[in-house]
Amino acid sequence: MSAADHVPLPERAEANDRDLAVVAAQLGRPPRGTRAVAHRCPCGLPDVVETTPRLADGTPFPTLFYLTCPRATGACSRLESAGLMKEMAARLAADPELAARYRAAHEDYLARREKIGRVPEIEGVSAGGMPGRVKCLHVHLGHALAAGPGVNPFGDETLAAIEPWWTAGPCVEIGPERDDPATAGRTVPGVEPAERSRGGDPVDGSEPGLA
Repeated sequence: MSAADHVPLPERAEANDRDLAVVAAQLGRPPRGTRAVAHRCPCGLPDVVETTPRLADGTPFPTLFYLTCPRATGACSRLESAGLMKEMAARLAADPELAARYRAAHEDYLARREKIGRVPEIEGVSAGGMPGRVKCLHVHLGHALAAGPGVNPFGDETLAAIEPWWTAGPCVEIGPERDDPATAGRTVPGVEPAERSRGGDPVDGSEPGLA
């Protein structure tokens, strides 16, 4: 199994109770604003969710595609620590063709989000530093997985470079049904919730937001 096995879903599927339980276990907290599963890991669990551009409490939320798998988020963080993001930023500044492709990714992100709902406060703001900076590989990987290859150049590069997180099997275990599906699961032993590996949770379009 390789990165080629990650194909976008033909259509968005509304997140059901089991999906929400999986995402809650992956994040280590109840999810907010989750409207659909945007991509499934080859193991079958959600690893990217689609979020509403405005949360229930009224907060604008620019991050449309939110990476939830703790193994994937941890692998992204390790790539960032190894300097991949800085290398991408240097190439972005020096390569006009790459910059044009990256701007197209920015426009794609905005168009997909505006199909769900227009939020004036974040109009023109995508995520991950697009279109002028490279600020969060989690965002770019989530975009690439949800949209498919050829849309986000740095998302595609991240998927090609990342550790094959999907080969270890499911990242969470879902227990017996409970009254609250958001508390029905937990990460498997040795896997920390995704939020711990992100190193923060600002809602500003430059880092992963609060799904």
